[in-house]
Amino acid sequence: MKPGNIYLDNCVSSKLAPEALEAMIPYFSEKFWYPGSFVSTGESANDSLAAFSSVIAASMGAMPEEIHFTSGGTLANNIAIKGLAASLKRGHVIVSVVDYPDLLTNAAWLEKQGFEVSYLGADKEARIDLNKLKAEIRPDTVLFMTTAVNHVVGTIQPLKEIHEILKSAANKIFFHVDAGQAYGKMPLNVNDFGIDTMSVSAHKIHGPQGIGALYVRKGTKLGQFIHGVKRVDGLQTGGLSIALIAGFAKAVELVFADLDASIRHLRELSDYLLEGLKKRIPYIALNGAPGLSRAPHNVNISIDYIEGEAITMMLDMHGITVATGSACASQGLKANYVLMAIGKNHVQSHGSMKFTLSRYTTKEDLDFTIDKLAEITEELRSRSPLYNALKKQEI
Repeated sequence: MKPGNIYLDNCVSSKLAPEALEAMIPYFSEKFWYPGSFVSTGESANDSLAAFSSVIAASMGAMPEEIHFTSGGTLANNIAIKGLAASLKRGHVIVSVVDYPDLLTNAAWLEKQGFEVSYLGADKEARIDLNKLKAEIRPDTVLFMTTAVNHVVGTIQPLKEIHEILKSAANKIFFHVDAGQAYGKMPLNVNDFGIDTMSVSAHKIHGPQGIGALYVRKGTKLGQFIHGVKRVDGLQTGGLSIALIAGFAKAVELVFADLDASIRHLRELSDYLLEGLKKRIPYIALNGAPGLSRAPHNVNISIDYIEGEAITMMLDMHGITVATGSACASQGLKANYVLMAIGKNHVQSHGSMKFTLSRYTTKEDLDFTIDKLAEITEELRSRSPLYNALKKQEI
């Protein structure tokens, strides 16, 4: 079976849209120039970059000058967080224990720089407690960070309610959002949510790998994180591929041409998958929030009595790519930190499977996956002493 024949790990990366590839080709060949002044090649590149910035900005209710291109979401997070730290110099920061590793590793770095960091817990659906957020705010609180859509279980954080809480504080609290799993999967107007900085990635929405963007609200001051000559952007100095930015902009155009329809399609697919799994496989549980409270592309389940790593490898033999736990936390076969934080035990964590879908996923793909997963589950459970003991009790 061809590797990745059925690709259901779109939270990590997604198939490049053919239209995005086509949009990139001229910038790899005849339009290979960097932006510049006084010469036609540089001015042409300026015009292209301005057009691409406008497309990205429109998708989130921003102004073109508030968009900064980066080599990906992780660097965008680092530029925002470390840039704010350099500008603020000290203070209190709030993040949650279920946030994306980018935010948690930066929180640890902030502590080493002398910032105090509070870590919020989460409920059983991985949603942060708003009352605890209110209680943690202090006169010296300067930054709140969150992951708009949880990268493991797909739960959507209440961004509007968070904004209201931060806005009601006596002091200015900057609001940084990692939107890697949310962008193109839900409406994300930076003004509606009062977001000051926000990271997005192209390759999560069928754009090219190696390019992303950082939204920075006008008037927000970031200290310089990367130093060097400006080619494309003043925050990530040095070279950035105009071709990749062209592909990014085309991918955004495709998704946001009818975002509601795109969301409906993904939710129909994920509901179809979840219902199929429930019908075919007993003793499974959905992890994270149900229904409209979760991102439309994410289905995370725990399958009792077997380990997700074994399922992942066996599905891969059939050309089906899925994830167990979090792709950013499962190395070393450790229990997933998000699942443990929301009250799952080690067995449920190790038995977790994450399916993330895309617009290229078909119901035929899902039918085949459900069939193979049911077969694999039955085979692996037949070797499980715990499962066999349960079956004997039921007889």
